Amino acid sequence: MTKFKLAHTGRRRLALALGILALAVLGERSAWTNNDSTLNSAGRQSLLAAYGAEAVTLDRTMRDFKTPEQFEWKARPASASQTVALFGDSTKPGLYIQLLKRGPDDWSQPHSHPNERFITVIAGTFKIGVGSKFDKDATVSLGPGSVVRDIANQMHFDGTGPEGATIQIMGMGPSTRN
Repeated sequence: MTKFKLAHTGRRRLALALGILALAVLGERSAWTNNDSTLNSAGRQSLLAAYGAEAVTLDRTMRDFKTPEQFEWKARPASASQTVALFGDSTKPGLYIQLLKRGPDDWSQPHSHPNERFITVIAGTFKIGVGSKFDKDATVSLGPGSVVRDIANQMHFDGTGPEGATIQIMGMGPSTRN
């Protein structure tokens, strides 16, 4: 290998290392973000391209994914809440995963579901209660990282604290309310 090629390869590796360091250092700066604490997808690709790294395309039949920019939030009927189906369809048989954003002090009335559901609190305060009698004072407040298992056909109600909440719901469809 010639001296020129060795020097070029060394500069390219140094530039890539500096690019990775820039990602680590600048990745938390709000000017580089897309409403969250990570460098947005376009910013990552631009920075990697500038330092000679190649963007990778995955075979979506082998591993599928969505980034927050791809989420299609939809309003829920008769509610200020928004939902997005991440994978699957809760109205059809099979596994589904969805996100639900509920505003401040947003409550459901007592209801049940025919199948088990698993809920993870992503942000805010999610308040849960059980039974057929609605009582905001008889709830447990759960913060981010908390997990709830809705047991099939068991009456429950839930709501949000003053800051609202974002939750992830996973279950087997079809999911209905009774």
